[in-house]
Amino acid sequence: MERSGASAIIIGNEVLTAKVKDENGPLLIRRLREVGIPLRSVEIVLDEVDAIVDAVSRARLRSRHVFTSGGIGPTHDDVTVRAVALAMGRPVVRLPEMVELLHQWAPHGKVTPEGMRLADAPEGTVLLPQEGTWFPVMSVEDVYLLPGVPQLFKMQLETVLSRLRGTPVHLVNLFLRLGESELAGVLDRVALDMPYVALGSYPVFDQGLDYRVKITVEATDRAHVEDAVGRLVQGLPAHAVVRRE
Repeated sequence: MERSGASAIIIGNEVLTAKVKDENGPLLIRRLREVGIPLRSVEIVLDEVDAIVDAVSRARLRSRHVFTSGGIGPTHDDVTVRAVALAMGRPVVRLPEMVELLHQWAPHGKVTPEGMRLADAPEGTVLLPQEGTWFPVMSVEDVYLLPGVPQLFKMQLETVLSRLRGTPVHLVNLFLRLGESELAGVLDRVALDMPYVALGSYPVFDQGLDYRVKITVEATDRAHVEDAVGRLVQGLPAHAVVRRE
């Protein structure tokens, strides 16, 4: 199977125990969508080496790009670097460039032994300069080790995405007065005739809304989207569509 798209691994006991609300996963989902890179999976795992190794290994089998979030700091529970190195069959090495940066930015140039852990990375790691902060992005064979702090994650994510290329998807939303059982036949026909267009059906049960089902129609070719929308509208009863967005 050819690897394509991206996978994300959110690392942190604090997320799985509800001490911290994950902001990085939703941001990554939205930004990958906007730049046109398909997201294959998002997984949340504990700060445990075995769990991270397993998640990274599986992600690399399915996806070209793998993003990790969290676990790259200097404390005892920051084990992502070691786990990623194990998953890739590489040793952990101390990067001279990072050592220099640490001494440059540490108070009075003095770095604690714990702080020096920030210079450790899987062998072969490339440092991508990060605008707005001294701490660069760590990248190794299309695996991007990003921090868990949302403000830093957002900055470093944009640095990575600026180097990647995707194919933006065109999307049309149809809001319908019908229930899913009433429109399933039309959806089936269009989906069968146009397999290169992705159709989604999402019912709601809030009586305060003016629709019962939202249909999404998306493809990389705008003409295909419009063709599919036309077929759907033509196959639905009159006045079934509340609005289109």
